[in-house]
Amino acid sequence: MSLGEKRNASVFGGVAEPKKEAPQDTKKVIDKAMSETAKSHTKTELAGETRTHTLFFEATQTQDFNEVLQSVQEHISENYSELITGDIADSKEQMKRFIGKYIFDRKVSVEGKSTDELIADIYTEMAEYGFLTKYIFGTGIEEIDINSWNDIEVQYSSGETKKLDEHFDSPEHAINVIRRMLHVSGIVLDNAQPVVLGHLSKNIRIAVMKTPIVDEDVGIAASIRIVNPQSMKKEDFTSRGTATDEMLDFLATIIRYGVSVCVAGATSSGKTTMLGYLLTTIPDHKRVYTIENGSRELDLVRTDENGKVANSVIHTLTRESDNDKQKIDQTMLLDVMLRFNPDISVVGEMRGPEANAAQEAARTGIAVLTTIHANSCDAVPRRMVSLCKRAVDMSDDTLMQYVTEAYPIIVFCKQLENKERRLMEIMEIEISGDGTRVYHSLFQYIITENKIEDGKFIIEGHHEKSKGISDNLAKRLLENGMPMKEIEKFKEVA
Repeated sequence: MSLGEKRNASVFGGVAEPKKEAPQDTKKVIDKAMSETAKSHTKTELAGETRTHTLFFEATQTQDFNEVLQSVQEHISENYSELITGDIADSKEQMKRFIGKYIFDRKVSVEGKSTDELIADIYTEMAEYGFLTKYIFGTGIEEIDINSWNDIEVQYSSGETKKLDEHFDSPEHAINVIRRMLHVSGIVLDNAQPVVLGHLSKNIRIAVMKTPIVDEDVGIAASIRIVNPQSMKKEDFTSRGTATDEMLDFLATIIRYGVSVCVAGATSSGKTTMLGYLLTTIPDHKRVYTIENGSRELDLVRTDENGKVANSVIHTLTRESDNDKQKIDQTMLLDVMLRFNPDISVVGEMRGPEANAAQEAARTGIAVLTTIHANSCDAVPRRMVSLCKRAVDMSDDTLMQYVTEAYPIIVFCKQLENKERRLMEIMEIEISGDGTRVYHSLFQYIITENKIEDGKFIIEGHHEKSKGISDNLAKRLLENGMPMKEIEKFKEVA
């Protein structure tokens, strides 16, 4: 087996062909080996510290980290593949024991790293995702874009994008790390499937392309989307200028009183983040039914101080399958949803024929909260019509009547040129007595200046309320239980 093959088959990313049987009780064997090795070198042990931290030795020579990593990977893959691929509860500690023993036995050192740091870094590289681990599971990060093995960008929840100084060692190294990520989804990335979609956890999605879809000197291109809506609070939006208190209160209130809302925008515009925040404002007594595509990003279940579930939530996921009878799509889950009698239904994203089932559900009186890719509030109904036509053979005019009835409120989010996100518009679609549709812009972000200073793009602007809600919407909210005082507030214009 070549060194590249051994690295490719390293921990959790693939199964190396074992050359030696793993011990039946690995922990006991390693404990014994570590103990015997320790006795031959030192009798000093500091209380409260790990065993590897207390073993002192004189390194034979300082080596390059990548060389050490490759030799450890080769050793682990050859000798302990059953531990690597087996279902062992304390596999993390066992793996670190193997790495520690290897480093101690061979008196290995790397300049600038203590023994403990070296063990931790090797483990992270082998069993986790290398330098990406701290970004994937860090806070305040929404997206990691891998343009090539040596070009990685991180996008923060503030909208700031930063190029990382860190990168993979080579195109092959990048492919191996991403393969470990996809292993969580049970997905294989190879020449037969060079383009794949997967997930690392319920709130982390990954889309990947490898050679030959991208150039050999690039190796891999990937987008890792990290969604954690519940971490967002109202002040996170207002302090950054994304939206005003009044805008957020308006959206939260109308959803609470049964009005459907569609949040539109391009990729990375903040529409999913906005959706997630709005869902956290739903009262506990409202029954919520969510539908997501492939991986779960929403986690709306709330518990009290005793661990008892406080709200009423049903989370559902689609399931892909080559067998049509086993495939479960968003349309099927929308049909099932009606039997669970929810107050609010959430369709994570409308991008296909499920748009028709969603608009039908919204017209039955259930509040539907969803997102869609569109470049303005005005464009949303037309986009919905085109998606609905994938499911039904109806005229554009009929479908336009349906979707505008289904979603009286449209929200448009945008990432500006300076990477800041703004809730650009909240629009009401009013249906007059003769059936005509009137589009009212209730709130807008008004841009007053675009300029460049010291190489930075600066956008000046402000939010303003341009119109109050229509009498028709006010009547509907009153019938749904909203206090008249709240309704009057939404009808007023400063």
